[in-house]
This record gives sequence, structure tokens and C-alpha cells, in this order.
Amino acid sequence: MTSDPGFGVYIHWPFCAAKCPYCDFNSHVRHRPVDQPRFAAAFAREMATLRRRTGPRTVTSIFLGGGTPSLMEPGTVGAVLEAVAANWTVPAGIEVTLEANPSSVEAARFRGYRAAGVNRVSLGVQALNDPDLRFLGRLHNVEQALHAIRLARETFPRLSFDLIYARPDQTVEAWTAELEQAIRHAADHLSLYQLTIEEGTTFHALHAVGRLDVPDPEHAAALYAATQEVTAAHGLPAYEISNHAVPGAESRHNLVYWRYGEYVGIGPGAHGRFLEDGRRHVTFTERIPETWLNLVEAKGHGVTGGEVLTREQEADEFLLMGLRLAEGIDVARYEALAGRPLSSRRIGFLQEERLIEPIGNSRLRATASGMIVLDAVVADLAA
Repeated sequence: MTSDPGFGVYIHWPFCAAKCPYCDFNSHVRHRPVDQPRFAAAFAREMATLRRRTGPRTVTSIFLGGGTPSLMEPGTVGAVLEAVAANWTVPAGIEVTLEANPSSVEAARFRGYRAAGVNRVSLGVQALNDPDLRFLGRLHNVEQALHAIRLARETFPRLSFDLIYARPDQTVEAWTAELEQAIRHAADHLSLYQLTIEEGTTFHALHAVGRLDVPDPEHAAALYAATQEVTAAHGLPAYEISNHAVPGAESRHNLVYWRYGEYVGIGPGAHGRFLEDGRRHVTFTERIPETWLNLVEAKGHGVTGGEVLTREQEADEFLLMGLRLAEGIDVARYEALAGRPLSSRRIGFLQEERLIEPIGNSRLRATASGMIVLDAVVADLAA
């Protein structure tokens, strides 16, 4: 574990072939070809603007998310990565992740991404049975998913893929079997998310009128517990609530977020958090891709808002992010951010309830029980 949480660069490619019914990310379907060179030039221009705000930095990870970045041409990815290196110091061998959907995977494209500098792929598999893939609105089937996993393992040094569980009528036994199948195909990292009903999605509308049922909290907790047991038994313990890895194979970019590091967000709907003049600034950009593009071409960036965080806001965010991790938080860093100590009375109460526990003399972490009710634990500690 390092004392420096890092400086990441996040690039958001906002386009998808179809909008999944559970997704509330900033993704858009376009039925005409996207002008990729124009967007690549706009990414570079927005980076240059933000570079003037961050000053010189050494990048510790790059993440191309979306949307569906695997709809980008390899040449577009190469141009974007060259722009990162033109603005900040990019050491050789840092983690460069690209999200990909199995339906948009082909061998030549993967080889092109690897040649451009991508060394880690995150595949949006989401399920390993065809009926549930159709339910989730995915454009691939299981055969295509397994082909994409094999191809990624052959092409990239590192691979992760996502699954969504707590699907309607999913039993613990069925999920355990599916998870064990996934582990047989996994390399060294899995992201395993409970299905959540997000406002503004198709699933939210169906749920509101009683046409979509999700597991009750008790059953969801049983599915979560099974997830932890199965992954740990196969050597991929949780290092964060929803992320599991062979020790040493954790997502370095996501650790920047959870360890409360700094990052710039480039592209439509991207968020950033970085230090400027000694204060932590939040930025967010225009969400509509074409509007963002016009803004960047007119004034050099698509940033439409943001704020400077107070010490209390920084400390609260640090708690919320850090307690997601199995490594927990450094209590001294919280106190430096907040300008005050954590309440020993509240710590004692949460320890008695077996929701948090100390690690040595300097760190605190949520227990397995605390992870299930983490928002409440964070609220109690921060009060």
C-alpha cells in the first residue's frame, strides 16, 4: 500500500450501440457514424485546458470508460493516449484500461488497442446465461462473451470482467454456480455488482409500476455473502465492496478513487477531482456529446460546473470512498482533512455492533456486516 493515492486520467467515450435498461451512465446511441477524429481532437484540447489547472503531474493510471470505448477505432485510442502523454508525464508500464463490450470485440481491434498502449481490458459480460443477458438488454450471448474473454486473455496482460447479480428470481445456488463458472474463465480480477434500480432508467419505470421485482434486502444480503465466500475460496477475495482480485491484481485506477487520490475527467459527462492552489476542486462537463464538442471547439473545454470542497466535504468523501476498501482508512489522514478527530464514542459503538474494526494502531475498516450497511456506518462516523 502506498502513501500516494495517485493521479489518474479518465476519458469518457459516451456512445453505445444500445442503451441498457439498468444503465444510468452518460451513454448515447447514435445511428450515424461518429466523427472520431473530431472527438479525439476535442479530447486533446480539453486535456490541454485542464493541464493548465493541474500543473505538471505524473499519471499513475489511465481509464477509457463509457459508454462503449470498444466502439472507438484503435487509431482514435492511440491519438487520445498520445494526448495524455503530451500534457502530463506518463511513465512506461502504467495501467491503461479500456472498457469493452463482447458484442463489439474482434481480434484485429484488440490487437490495435494493444499496439496503441492499452494493457488492461474490462469486459462488460454481466451474465453467463442467455435469458438473463436478454433481460439485461445486452447485445451479446454467452458464446460471444466467452470468445471475448479468451481473446482478451490472449491479447492483454491484464483482464477484468463484470457480472451483475441479485437479478429477479435469482437463487443463491444459481448465482454460486454462475460465479464459479466465471472464476474458471477469469484471469485475476472480477467486478461483481448487485443490480440496482436507478432513477431515469427503463428498469426504474418498470419497477415503479410493479413490472419488475428485485430481491428483498435479506435475500440480497445472502447473495452478497455467497459472493464473498465463493471468490475468497478461489483466491479472488474482495478488496472493495464489489471488486475481487488475486492479490496484486487490483484495479490501480479505481484505487485512485477509493484511496481519495486525484483525477481529471475528460469528455462528455466526465467528473474530475484534483488539487489546484492547495484546494480540492470538482469539475463536471456537459453531458450531451455534440454540445460538449461544440463547447470545446469554442472555448477549449466542456466544463460546465464544479465546486471547491470544504475540509468537511473532503473528509466525508474520504470516509465514503475509503471504507469501501478491505484495507480501510488511515485515521490520521481523515483527521488532517477534517481538522478534527473521529469520535471515540462513535467508533466504540460501531465496534461493539461489529460494524467496524481497527487494523493495527492507525487504520479502521468496515467489517463484512458493516459493508452491507456502509452508508449508515459512514453517516454515523462523519456526524
